[in-house]
Formats: sequence, C-alpha cells, structure tokens
Amino acid sequence: MQELTNYWQHIYYHLNPIAFKLGSFSVHWYGICYAFALLFAIYVAKWFIKKDKINIKQELFDSYIWWAEIGVILGARLGYIIFYDTHTSYYLMHPWQIFNPFYDGVFVGISGMSYHGAFIGFIISSLLFCKKHKLSFWFLGDISVLGISAAYTFGRIGNFLNHGLVGRLTTEPWGIYVNGALRQPSQLYEAFLEGVVVFIVLSFIRNKTRFQGELTLIYGFLYSIMRIISEFYRQPDVQLGFLYGGWLTMGMLISGIFAVICVLLWFWLKQQNQIKSQVPNNVKSTNAEVKYKKSKS
Repeated sequence: MQELTNYWQHIYYHLNPIAFKLGSFSVHWYGICYAFALLFAIYVAKWFIKKDKINIKQELFDSYIWWAEIGVILGARLGYIIFYDTHTSYYLMHPWQIFNPFYDGVFVGISGMSYHGAFIGFIISSLLFCKKHKLSFWFLGDISVLGISAAYTFGRIGNFLNHGLVGRLTTEPWGIYVNGALRQPSQLYEAFLEGVVVFIVLSFIRNKTRFQGELTLIYGFLYSIMRIISEFYRQPDVQLGFLYGGWLTMGMLISGIFAVICVLLWFWLKQQNQIKSQVPNNVKSTNAEVKYKKSKS
C-alpha cells in the first residue's frame, strides 16, 4: 500500500505530458484529450437525440456542430486572454499573435484556454446559427449541454496529464508532488464535480424540465457551483493570485456571475412560459387565422 501511495504522489515524475513526437512537433496529452472531448461531446449529443427522439435533422445538427466548435475554440482562447492573461493589451494590438503556435521560430503550441470564454463563444456562435436557420437557441442549448457536460471531464484530465492547473498545498496522502511540493490533484476534483456529477444530474432530469431552456440554465448554474467548490482546492493562476481576502479567485468571480445570470434567466423564461400557457386556445386559434388570412391575401 505504501508503495502504491508513493508512486501516486510522485506520478508526475513518471508521467510525460508529451504523448509522442512527429519530427520536431510534440503532441501533448492535453491536446489529445481536448480533441477527444470535442468528439465525445458530439457523440453524446447525437446519442441523446436518437434515444429521446428529438425532432432535428441530422444534416442540420452536423452543420451546427461546426459553428459551435469554432465558437468554443475562439471563445476559449480569447476568454483566457481577456480574463487571465496579463498581456491583454499586447494581444489586442497584435491579434495575429493570439493563435500563433510558434515562439522564436520554434513550435510550442497554443496554451491558455478559458472554459468561461469557451461557453461565451458557444453561446454567440449558437445564437448566430439559430438566427440564420430560424431555430430556438434554447432548443439547441438543451441538446448541447448534455454532450458538453459529459465531455468536460476529459478536458480536466488533460490538464492533469499536462501538469497544469495544479492544486493547493496539502498534507493528504492522495496529494501529488509538483516541483517538490505536495498538492491537491484539483484537476481530478474538477473532472468529477464539473463533469461527471453535472452530467449525471442533467441526464436524470432532462425529460423532467418544464420549459425549453431550463436544462441549459440548470447546467450553467450547476457547473458554476461545482467550479466554485473546486476553486477552493485549486491554486490560483500565478499571474493573478487571489483577488480578495486570500480566498477569492478569478474562477470563483466569473462562476458566481454566471450562476446569478442563469438564475435570473431561469425566472424570466419561467415567466414567459407561464404567459404563453395562459393564452386561451380560442385566442391562439384566432391569431393563427389572422396570420393565415394575411398570407393568403
């Protein structure tokens, strides 16, 4: 048992963040996990579409996937630069450097992604897609969050394998050594809380929601709460540190804002749904007849 504990605590000495090399290019486990997460999100969403017999054409959803993926990638990178990077003004003045994978002529890849930025990018790209195809954003959102929550787990596992987003100092036997200091494996806490737990809850309540968009907002709220809990075990970004009182981090602040927005939108959507349900059937039919007559004329 002691041998196993010792191996786990020193796992970073045995675990290379580089999976393999292709010539001078290094392929990191983080990149592999990120790509797998995107593919897994698509698989899970399509599985639920088929299982729940959701009325959406496959060709339309496949087209939407490209919009959503582009929004996620752009949003994740831009979100990091805006929320976490201390050289925001430099990137704004040199936007071509945002996705430049080379440094001094050497390929180093692109590092620095923000979940909150990715989610904002997802929302914007989804709204644009829905406007173009005259679809409900909430309808697509309720489908997408099932895949997003399931796939998120692999993103955090990628952080763990990449030796990134390390946890705070600890004396617990399940801690791992990072540069000689025993730290919480906070990436795995996040993978479980923000990924597995949220996905399980959403999968159980998906057919019990009362109005379109409720599942999307429950996801946003649940993720935010789980993220805030996880942040108590995660070391704050070194370039930012604590924002207030030795406990508030940027992740907590943004997650708290997201949670409040989700709650406010939930009450608004619920009210809108109640208003629609209170419209008498004869009024609905009258309105339909008026629209029909106008179209005929």
